[in-house]
Parts: sequence; C-alpha cells; structure tokens
Amino acid sequence: MSGLILASASPRRKELLSALLSEFRIVPSAFEERTEGLSARETALLFAEGKAREVSSRFPDSAVLGADTVVCLDGEILGKPKDRADAASMLGRLSGKVHSVFTGVCLIGKGLFLRDAAETKVRFFELSPALIERYVRSGLCMDKAGAYGIQDGYPLVKSYEGSYSNVVGLPTELVTAFLKEGKLC
Repeated sequence: MSGLILASASPRRKELLSALLSEFRIVPSAFEERTEGLSARETALLFAEGKAREVSSRFPDSAVLGADTVVCLDGEILGKPKDRADAASMLGRLSGKVHSVFTGVCLIGKGLFLRDAAETKVRFFELSPALIERYVRSGLCMDKAGAYGIQDGYPLVKSYEGSYSNVVGLPTELVTAFLKEGKLC
C-alpha cells in the first residue's frame, strides 16, 4: 500500500492524526450522509465506512481512514446546526444534561478492513442564555455535531467519561490500534 489517506477535510481530525503519524494525505470524501433511522453508533459506523470506501474507490492502492462523529441526546441524533438559531436550540437542549458522542472509524486498504466506534459520555454545565448567545456569535459552533467543540475554550462541558479526542472528532486510542494492526505505524 502507498501510504495513508485521511478521508476528511476536518482541521480537528488532521491535527489529531498528525500527532500519531508524520505523513499522510488528505482527500475529502464525496460520500453523501443520509440518516437511515439507525442508532447513533450505527450511523457513525455507516458514515465512517461510506467515507472510507468512497475515497478508497479513487485510491485503491492506499489505506484510507474514514471517521464520522455523532452527538446523541435521549436517543436523538444532533447533527451539525443548519444556522445560528439551530445551534442555540441544540445548546439549550444539551444544557445541564448528559449526552453521548460516538465517532465511527473505518480503515480500509488492500486486504484490510477495520471498523469500530468509540463512545464518550459528556455532561454539560447549565448554560445561561448569555453564554449560549456569546458562543453562537463566535461562530465556533457551526460545522460541528451537536453545535459545540469541547476544545473551543468555552465553559460548556462539566465532565466527560471516555476519550477526549473522540469528542474532538477522532478517537486517537482506537486509531492507534487500527494503525498498528494495519502495520501503518
């Protein structure tokens, strides 16, 4: 195989993978995400695999890593916000509650197929309307599942159980195990 490709344009995934590997290429996937009525874990796995397969079809001689992160509150998947009002609504719903963050990871290449998902339980502080408004105005909430980034520097997350990097968008513990199994590191 000729190197690893990350099937994502996410700057957060690029940064996390850079801590594990010095060399890889980035090729964003054209996979179209469609909710299938699956659980959050199954959705994250399906989307990660779809992204990896789409890029692999264009680069069959490379190993391809696909990932997808899903936020789930009370059995409902909270995707990326459509606009600022949607972001504020999501943050209000997450306020003071515990939710799950699932990141599906799929590594495929010649004779290689590894797929799993990590789950992290996240507890939010009670968020004031002023904090929600400030965070939404910052724009940091856009293009992130659940309308937040744990790494953004706002006092949103009270505690978490599991992988911090999973909440950022790429569970490095799982990816490291996959890279070792695929003999890519």
